[in-house]
Amino acid sequence: MSAQTEPKLVTQIDFARAGRITPQMKEVAEREHRDPEYIRERVADGRISIPANIVHIKKGMRAFGVGEGLSTKVNVNLGISGDKADAAEEWKKVKIAEDFGADAIMDLSNSGKTRQFRQQLIDETPLMVGTVPMYDAIGYMEKPLVKLTKDDLFEVVRAHAEDGVDFMTIHCGINKSVTKTFKETGRLMNIVSRGGSLLFGWMEVTGNENPFYEFYDELLEICHEYDVTISLGDSCRPGCLYDSNDATETAEMIELGKLCKRAWAAGVQVMVEGPGHMALDEIAANMKLQKRLCHNAPFYVLGPLVTDIGVGYDHITAAIGGAISASSGADFLCYVTPAEHLCLPNAQDVLDGLMATKIAAHAADIAKKVPHARDMDDKMGQARRKLDWDAMWECALDPVTGKKRYEESPAATEGTCTMCGKMCAVRTVNKIFEGTTIDLGIED
Repeated sequence: MSAQTEPKLVTQIDFARAGRITPQMKEVAEREHRDPEYIRERVADGRISIPANIVHIKKGMRAFGVGEGLSTKVNVNLGISGDKADAAEEWKKVKIAEDFGADAIMDLSNSGKTRQFRQQLIDETPLMVGTVPMYDAIGYMEKPLVKLTKDDLFEVVRAHAEDGVDFMTIHCGINKSVTKTFKETGRLMNIVSRGGSLLFGWMEVTGNENPFYEFYDELLEICHEYDVTISLGDSCRPGCLYDSNDATETAEMIELGKLCKRAWAAGVQVMVEGPGHMALDEIAANMKLQKRLCHNAPFYVLGPLVTDIGVGYDHITAAIGGAISASSGADFLCYVTPAEHLCLPNAQDVLDGLMATKIAAHAADIAKKVPHARDMDDKMGQARRKLDWDAMWECALDPVTGKKRYEESPAATEGTCTMCGKMCAVRTVNKIFEGTTIDLGIED
């Protein structure tokens, strides 16, 4: 084929299929301790996505790989709410996400004109940036939901792509067939996805098919133009344990698998979103089913939360499920904060949620034998054996909190902490090996 007729390569998947390793693939390979060809092969067949909008690349973003054989990625949600529109607070959350090791930020702003915040975020953060265009549509178009047209919705998608958004959650799978299953079988919690509920309402009022499903090929054209990764939204994820793995969730998952293949054929990268709420013993099977139905596309999950009654502590219920889901095949965890189900999280909630999810992701990476995942844990063991506190802070996922707690409660015996003091087991054994005789009596 002559140079004049060679198809234009735009997306990471385009380049991968042409046998070409991009700078982003090289960057991912280096960070993940993988050969660049390992990355290229899996980008080519959809098992790895590198969400990196060509606009954001020019602004200096870092490349992150999501998928098979890679470390589990973590996302932080933030954004301006109609009830609490405080941009300064949201920028505090951005700083926390960057400083404490998030891989992605989703701007879920849903009030007024959100574009300025989104554009500034993309200008300033090197992390992956995701959005849900459906949240923005009502404010962007200045129309009520039921008055929005297909062209209105696609205009919002294009605006997000032009701004440099790396991945977009778009609820393409909730079509008339899936809603028929939903209405026939029923659920305890109905539809808990915000974007999914908006589309369901729009479809019910207008009588039309979901435009993101009906005109999916046109959506793919926009995504291909800017290399936007589609994160296929799970409109019908379970919002309580009772609804997990039900007919509605499964019906949508089948549709998402079909949409994966169509996206890949159009040269568009894909991730698939998952539950939700799910009992502990159901998670592993759900991860395997999703991978099977969606052809091993990267899987992006919210938790899942393993109980419905952990209100105020849902960063913990989600971290438990997240560790199991990631060790069973999930590739990307969306954090959950203590404010889940209660209110818009504040900056401390964001930190608590991020750290809980980072712990879950890291624990899963160790279980999955991700290359070098356990290195820092082994260094921590060495530092603790030596009672080298400065080295411990360097190993910790959150060195700030650990050091602060330690220094707030000083021990009388140098090098120990107030849990054991002079009875510290590590200190005792170290002294024995040093040939020091110690007396653990009252006067010691």
